[in-house]
Amino acid sequence: MLATDGSPEAEHAIGAAVMLSEKLGSELHVVYVEPMPDPVSWPEARIMSPSLQGDIREQAEGAAREKLGGEAEKIRKTGGEVSGAHAVAGRPDAEIVRVAEDLGAGLVVLGSRGLGPIRRAVMGSVSLSVVHHSHCSVFVVRGEDRLPGRILLAVDGSGQARVAAEAAAEISASTGSVLHVVFVMPTAEHLYGPHFYSDEIERSVRARAEGEVRAFLDEQVGWIEDHGSKVEETHTAVGRPDAKIVTLAEELRVGLTVVGSGGLGGVRRALVGSVSDSVVRHAHGPVLVARSAEEPGR
Repeated sequence: MLATDGSPEAEHAIGAAVMLSEKLGSELHVVYVEPMPDPVSWPEARIMSPSLQGDIREQAEGAAREKLGGEAEKIRKTGGEVSGAHAVAGRPDAEIVRVAEDLGAGLVVLGSRGLGPIRRAVMGSVSLSVVHHSHCSVFVVRGEDRLPGRILLAVDGSGQARVAAEAAAEISASTGSVLHVVFVMPTAEHLYGPHFYSDEIERSVRARAEGEVRAFLDEQVGWIEDHGSKVEETHTAVGRPDAKIVTLAEELRVGLTVVGSGGLGGVRRALVGSVSDSVVRHAHGPVLVARSAEEPGR
C-alpha cells in the first residue's frame, strides 16, 4: 500500500512502490489522507456541533478524492497498475495504519517528508509514527531510487531480524540487487558487564564473541543464498547498532537498508528508542523496517 500526499518525497515513494509491486507481483493500493483535526484534542471553547463536524469531514473527504485521482494518474503514467484507491480524512498516521490493516497489506510505502539532520532528531513525523504502529513492514523512502544496487541487511539473531532477512532476500532476488549483511557487536563495557577482568580474559571473551559472530554470519549467508539471493560481503562493527548501521549504509551508498522492527508489540511500539526508529530518523536513503503480521504481543 502506497501512502501519498503529493509532496516531492511522495514522488520518490511512487517510484519505489511501483517498482516493488511489479518485481514482487503484488497488488498496489494507494491511499490519500486529507488532514483533519481530531475533535477530542480541541479546546472546549472550539468544540463544534456534530453536524458541523460532519460537514467538515465531508469536505475533507471530497478534497481527498480529488487529490487521490491525480496521484493515481501519476502511478499509471509510470507504468504502474492501481488495484485500489482509498480517499480518507483524519490524522494521516492513524488513517494510514488503519487502512493498511483493513486491507491486510503486507507492506506500507511512504515518503520521509524530507526531514533534514536536525528535524530527523525530533519525533512526530507521519512516517515514524506509521513505523511505530503499523501491523506490517514499512518502507520509508528518502532520496532517489537506487535499486537495483546494494542492499544492507542488519541482523542480530532476533525473530524480527529473520523477517528482515526474508524481506531483503526477496527484494534482492527480484530486483537483481546484491546484499551486504552487518552484525554490530556490543562495546567492551556491554560485553563484560560492570566487572574488571585481566587483559587476557578480556581478549579471550572478545575472541569467543567474534568467533560466534562469524559463525552466525556464515549461517545467515547460507540461508540467504539458499533463498535465491547473493551476498556480496559481510561486515562486523562494534558500538551503537543504529549509528554503525547508518554509517555503513552511507559508506556503501546502498539503495536500501533493511532492519527488523525489534519485535515490538502493540504497547511497546508506542515507545521511542529502538534501533529501527533511530535508523529511520538518521539514514540518508530508503529504510525498510520489517515486521511480521504474526509478531508476538499484538
